[in-house]
Amino acid sequence: MQSQDSPETTSVDVLIIGAGISGIGMGCHLFRQCPDLDYTIVEARGDLGGTWDLFKYPGIRSDSDLFTFGYDFKPWKDKKAIADGPSIKAYIDQTARENFVYSKIRFNQKVVDTNWNSHKQCWEVTIQKGESTETVVVEARWIFNASGYYRYDKGYAPHFPNQEAFKGQIIHPQHWPEGLEYSNKKVVVIGSGATAVTLIPAMAKQTAHITMLQRTPSYVLPVPSEDPIAKFLRRWLSENMAFSLARRFNIAKQRWVYAFCQRFPDRSRKIIRKFNKKMLPEDFPVDVHFNPPYNPWEQRLCAVPDGDLFKALSSGKASIETDHIESFTETGIQLQSGKHLDADIIITATGLNVLPLGGILPKIDGKPVSLPDCVTFKGMLLSGIPNFAIAVGYTSSSWTLKIGLLCEHFTRLQRYMQKHEYVACTPQADPAMATEPLLNFGAGYIQRSLDQLPRQGTAFPWTMSWNYASDRKIFRNGSVNHPALQFDKATQERV
Repeated sequence: MQSQDSPETTSVDVLIIGAGISGIGMGCHLFRQCPDLDYTIVEARGDLGGTWDLFKYPGIRSDSDLFTFGYDFKPWKDKKAIADGPSIKAYIDQTARENFVYSKIRFNQKVVDTNWNSHKQCWEVTIQKGESTETVVVEARWIFNASGYYRYDKGYAPHFPNQEAFKGQIIHPQHWPEGLEYSNKKVVVIGSGATAVTLIPAMAKQTAHITMLQRTPSYVLPVPSEDPIAKFLRRWLSENMAFSLARRFNIAKQRWVYAFCQRFPDRSRKIIRKFNKKMLPEDFPVDVHFNPPYNPWEQRLCAVPDGDLFKALSSGKASIETDHIESFTETGIQLQSGKHLDADIIITATGLNVLPLGGILPKIDGKPVSLPDCVTFKGMLLSGIPNFAIAVGYTSSSWTLKIGLLCEHFTRLQRYMQKHEYVACTPQADPAMATEPLLNFGAGYIQRSLDQLPRQGTAFPWTMSWNYASDRKIFRNGSVNHPALQFDKATQERV
């Protein structure tokens, strides 16, 4: 590599940003469907896996079953359907090796600038190597941004009153210290989301006591750690066939549960409460700690394999407090109710910081694009930006179900453009078109960042669809051409 003053230039057909589950998936699809296209994956960290390499806190796991969260072309063979982080990372690693993706990854290299050059009809992507100031400029015909939606370097950690007074350790799960000793310690976990409900049962076995302190309850639903359908099918069918059928069943189940919750919110609330009450002690105040003020699936449900959270609460090793923080003290947290929670360690499972497109702001001929002025096309392209695809998965079911369909549609688009000798594809939206927020999701980390994100329209193809059945028809079998897409052939400058 050369210095920034004299950058080395290389070129690829597709530059994939991020080597997480989405980026690796796209690499596999290009290898399988577009073997004649050259691609490179740029990963800022030193290993692949994204989320599953970054998070190291106890119990880290997926909250979706791996039959739907995994790749459709790579059967999930582990017995546990709700898998831990290391198992998921190993699965991604194996998939990358089997599809010859590893040789395409540039580790410890960070994209610092992306500029569409209209004369060359390609992206000029400036990449920084490690912590140095050395850069390389890559000319890419397409960019597929799979860098995720949150900041890898900093989680969301609000400042609490008198926080500096606490004499113990304050830890955010996104920055879990290696070798943290919490045996026989009093621990308080602030939060009620997926991270908190994972930490409580994972740490309860070793702590003196662990408390989940929540301001607002979440819906928590016990699920079997081992999928009963897959377990049955594996007795009679091949591994691949059992995986395929279990995947179809779980996709249908996710859709049914979501639709049921949307149509019958009161009945859904009662059913979830019934599950919760059955797994907790007789006198447990279920309506205090497991009764959210919103309807099911207005925010994501927290899945707990085999009801491990409820078991930890029932054992007495863990407890829940639903209250507001008045202030931190030297020895713990003072609550507004007057109760004091003693703590040696406080874990702030308070969520994520959203970072649109991984902090990468596209430019066109040197002019930065205003993302809030862009509208998504089929949830994968952005209006006014040529040859730029994004990876946004489902929030109401497994993230990667949508990503897999986007990857398939992307490869079909590439083959269509090759066939017609197009070099650029740009969605063109009507400036007067009515728009809505990109994500209709109540999670705090989303609501805090909606004004930074692109928007969606109110009708196809400008809407963000959350329906796998209809998406499968559109992305897998529907036309890749559309009147809203402007296709361009090579200009004289490019030739």
